[in-house]
Amino acid sequence: MLNEQLKLNQKIFDKDVEMKPTRDGYGEGLVILGEENQNVVVLSADLTESTRAEGFAKKFPERFFEIGVAEQNMATIAAGLGISGKIPFISSYAVFSPGRNYEQIRTTIAYNDSNVKIAGAHAGISVGPDGATHQATEDMAIMRVIPNMKVICPCDSIETRKAIIAAGKMWGPVYVRFGREKSPIITTNETPFIPGKAEILWNPPIDGKKADVAIIGCGMLLYNALIAAKELEKENIGTVVINSHTLKPLDEKTILATVDKTKAVVTVEEHQVAGGLGSAIAELLAKKLPAPIEFIGMQNTFGESGKPNELIQKYSMDVESIKNAVRKVLKRKR
Repeated sequence: MLNEQLKLNQKIFDKDVEMKPTRDGYGEGLVILGEENQNVVVLSADLTESTRAEGFAKKFPERFFEIGVAEQNMATIAAGLGISGKIPFISSYAVFSPGRNYEQIRTTIAYNDSNVKIAGAHAGISVGPDGATHQATEDMAIMRVIPNMKVICPCDSIETRKAIIAAGKMWGPVYVRFGREKSPIITTNETPFIPGKAEILWNPPIDGKKADVAIIGCGMLLYNALIAAKELEKENIGTVVINSHTLKPLDEKTILATVDKTKAVVTVEEHQVAGGLGSAIAELLAKKLPAPIEFIGMQNTFGESGKPNELIQKYSMDVESIKNAVRKVLKRKR
């Protein structure tokens, strides 16, 4: 059943599910923050329109800085702003930021605990035709290991807007990841969002049957996880779907409490399975609650050019692949 308190968008199971790019939520969140706090500033590396920073740039031109194709400079300038009372957001494609300016993010931002927010756009293979060079599938891994860094991967445009607003109100470096293509809106304005607090989006049926597997995901692939969960009910397989939008800090309490009941886990992310959400969950379970686990994500490979849905299917991140992973982990559990 759906947890009514979480206000999940009921239309996600309809053919006409509303679609919107998560990057739109970034732009909307920036404008809201800019209206609330004059210390919010935005820096872009020649991708203002594409990353959706243009709304802020038009409304607050005196607080917008176009740095050009110089991601390292952008991070370093932001670091200075972040320790000087400003709240800088820097945006580019994730392959360039944090991909190209990793050292500046590590040393000038995180090492100094500068109050900088890093927005990685066009992440994952759903970028599509741009191909492997522009499909960031390693970004969460490299950001998750940096001390002082928080890492958030919202599931839709509404949650992205909430994540940006929340990032602007917390201290310290934060990385927020979002995509390019339109993706299903699965939450509502009333759906809770608290950084570091995972949300249970799907519960077992009312008939008292216990859930067999916990599906823990982040980003746009949570839509596939929810569809898979509903279809698995026809096979009498009960699942709990958790939106672990914050990879760091991880909501250990919610995850451990759920896995303690299900005794089996499938992680779902549009990212390399090494170093991302799956790794974070595996590290937690290895330390506190060992359980069989299967990983949906990029399996030690680069992407390629293609239509987003074709690529999601080719690299086994579609609904059927999630269902197969659930069946596989259940065999290991038994």
